[in-house]
Amino acid sequence: MTTGIDLGRPQAQAIRSDEDVVRVRQLVRTVAVAVKLSLVDQTKLVTAASELARNTLVYGGGGNVEVMTADNGVRRGVRIVFADSGPGIADLDLALTDGYTTGGGLGLGLSGARRLVDEFDIETAVGKGTRITVTKWSR
Repeated sequence: MTTGIDLGRPQAQAIRSDEDVVRVRQLVRTVAVAVKLSLVDQTKLVTAASELARNTLVYGGGGNVEVMTADNGVRRGVRIVFADSGPGIADLDLALTDGYTTGGGLGLGLSGARRLVDEFDIETAVGKGTRITVTKWSR
């Protein structure tokens, strides 16, 4: 199967609109299929990416994502880096609490996205933005 993308380098996508969130989902799914993640793991990763892309748009005022393959010498996976220059997260512990939302919606929130991936790292500073890196490994 030809993916139409170069898996040897990170794939960048701006997040400036709802349509970009859809593009992020499609890009993540394409890379997840290419590295042979199971259907369940593809779904988990795409769901987490969708939540994080939406957060980048809504709370970070837009930003960028890079999707890349990862290899730890034993397994392949997908690594995704979301970055924005928004207001940052003032209370990270609160934001990572299960069920916490500022939007009043039914979103997964950061804690839900964290549960769907194997590795989750967040760097944030008030007034400087947020950078979230997630990785999902093949089983």
